[in-house]
Amino acid sequence: MTAVPVEGETPGATKDEHPGRTPGPHDAQTPTPAQRTALGPEQEPAPHPDPRTVPAQRAAAGTAAAAASATVAGSGAASESASGNGSEPESELESEPESATASESEPESAAVPEPGSVPVPRSGDDLEVAPDPASGPGVEPAAGGVAEPVPSARVVPDTVSASESPSAIAAQDAPEPSSDSVPESGGGQPVAGVVSTLGADPETASTSAAGPDDGPGSRPESDSERTSQFVALKSLDEAPSASAPVPSWARRPVPAPAPVRPAPAPAEPAPAAPAPGTGPGRTSGPVATPAAAPDRVTAPGTAPVGGGAPAVAPEGTTEQPLPALDLLAQLTNTPPPPETPARTVARRVRIWVPLLLLLVAVLAVVQALRPLPDAILTSEGAASSVALDGRFDVPWPEKGQAAVRIGGAGDVGTFGEQKPVPTASVAKVMTAYVILKNHPLKKDEGGPQIAVDDKAVADGKSASESRIPGLTTGTRFSQQDMLKMLMIPSGNNIARLLARWDTGSDSEAAFVEKMNAEAKALGMTSTTYTDPSGLDAKTVSTAVDQLKLAEEVMKFDAFRAIVQLPNATVPGLSEPLNNNNDDLLIAGLSIKGIKTGSSSAAGGTLVWAAYKTVGDKTPLILGTMLDQHVTGADPDGANSLKLVKQNSKKVIEAVRAALTSAGVVKKGQVVGYVDDGLGTRTPVVATRDTAAVAVPGQRLELTLAVGEKGLPAKAPAGTEIGVLTIGTGPGAPTVPVALQTDLSAPSLGTKLVRLR
Repeated sequence: MTAVPVEGETPGATKDEHPGRTPGPHDAQTPTPAQRTALGPEQEPAPHPDPRTVPAQRAAAGTAAAAASATVAGSGAASESASGNGSEPESELESEPESATASESEPESAAVPEPGSVPVPRSGDDLEVAPDPASGPGVEPAAGGVAEPVPSARVVPDTVSASESPSAIAAQDAPEPSSDSVPESGGGQPVAGVVSTLGADPETASTSAAGPDDGPGSRPESDSERTSQFVALKSLDEAPSASAPVPSWARRPVPAPAPVRPAPAPAEPAPAAPAPGTGPGRTSGPVATPAAAPDRVTAPGTAPVGGGAPAVAPEGTTEQPLPALDLLAQLTNTPPPPETPARTVARRVRIWVPLLLLLVAVLAVVQALRPLPDAILTSEGAASSVALDGRFDVPWPEKGQAAVRIGGAGDVGTFGEQKPVPTASVAKVMTAYVILKNHPLKKDEGGPQIAVDDKAVADGKSASESRIPGLTTGTRFSQQDMLKMLMIPSGNNIARLLARWDTGSDSEAAFVEKMNAEAKALGMTSTTYTDPSGLDAKTVSTAVDQLKLAEEVMKFDAFRAIVQLPNATVPGLSEPLNNNNDDLLIAGLSIKGIKTGSSSAAGGTLVWAAYKTVGDKTPLILGTMLDQHVTGADPDGANSLKLVKQNSKKVIEAVRAALTSAGVVKKGQVVGYVDDGLGTRTPVVATRDTAAVAVPGQRLELTLAVGEKGLPAKAPAGTEIGVLTIGTGPGAPTVPVALQTDLSAPSLGTKLVRLR
């Protein structure tokens, strides 16, 4: 490697040009084996620096050299007193910046020192610092002049040119010295070692590196010792001390330190004694360094450049980031209040109360604006039925099944097990019902003409069933005449003919489907029809089901007019029609029908209708009796037919005798309520006394119905709002009902707390 000349050294000069120079102890030397043993492994010479870092180190060295020049100028008096030839004029020290300027313009001449000028040592990359012999490596300097340890020395590579000599770089970067740059007494910190010179003038190097141990008898350096290897001030393997500089890449942000009171200023150091062997114009004491330069970014593993003292972190360990509340308290200098149950409750109240109030407000608006439920008229809470006083026992038959109903009052009672049994010709009641429903007739209306077909003529010749004989194919009869032939003498061939006519087919199957459909519609759940005449034993039903059908079919005027006839004459027939229950029709019991039936499977069956006037009312009494069988011979059920008529007559006589009219509802009686769906119920009362016709002990149902105008949202007391029906079926008495108190719209409070 080529040594870089420093100020005062002639470029190109070698150490042989100054044979009289004796190297001092502060000269950079390669330690001998004995010295290495004494120093130990921690103080081995530092490795050669990377040539790639030299440019950045040169720039930092120039700045540090300029600062060092100013420090030397400010401490001229102390330096003069320490020199061997007396003091040197201050003007000579101040002339150094001018020579630095000249060296900047003329690089070659700048390397030649002017007479009497003080060479300014460089710092940074081109300066090699040896440890202070007095303090040793790594020792903290004493206050007032003993410097802190500095990083290990650098080695300048051989590629440094003459124009980039340390003197030229220092001259370019050296600022104009002023009085402001002179440190206060004890304020500056001198460099812990002296600057080494690689290939410099022996005398200049001796002056800058002289120490208290230099003397005339010192051993001159050999060529092998005069190299770029130096003893490190501090081992790189040692753990950094608290004052060691921290690389920028390892720094962590820490909170601002607390203010630190300044330490008392150290006493001004006494002038140093002249070093032996020093000549005029040379300084032997340690060179003071400027204040620490700003931190410079250095790569990990390299020593910081610039020669300045590293920034020292405040005493104590680095703090970790604080929680948000504690950090805010520290920034505002106000400690967080202690957590107490009262503060916790207060904080929760401040958070939750506004949210709850907002929620309540939203719910209130929703409750007030959403639609109200529909009001209903109900009898819940009031009587749903009423029974007449007394007791009535119906004379039921010994076997079979039966049922009785009073129109407008309801069922009187039933007898026997209601199981499906064959109906025989009673099935023709459903046939007439389907025909009249599909082809309605008025009371005296004949209706459309129906032609007799071949099947009807052929069926009329059968001796094993009831029929209308003597028919001719193509003969036409009215619908009314056909119904007379069906219901009075019970012609099976006419039932089949009407079924084919209704459906327009040659089969009765489609009509049977209609019969079953109507039975289902009437709620006849135990009834099944397989033929329109009832001759088939698979056509079954119950007494209760047949009561439902009788009540509906008796609503047709044309039907009632036909079934009450004991006999009739039909044009086109050779013989009149005789009713099979003529003995009942003429018994003086106001029996008006309806239909008998008999067969070996069914026995005797009968559906009957009777009337009785009670007061100003004449209710219809309906009854059915099935499965009546005689003991002994019974060809085609003829004897069983007589039995069923006898048993039915007993029931009809008893019911008619017990029938009575009794008051069941009184004026002002609460019979129901108007429920607005929000918990408010307004009572409803009957507007007059009402009676019903029934038998003693019979229970009548009470049914409320809304009037034609519907329920009002609000209305005064006494407003009629509906009708109360007493009993069931056609002819049931009714009575208007009205509000007992004012009907008001729901209040706001009611709307807010409603759940519906």
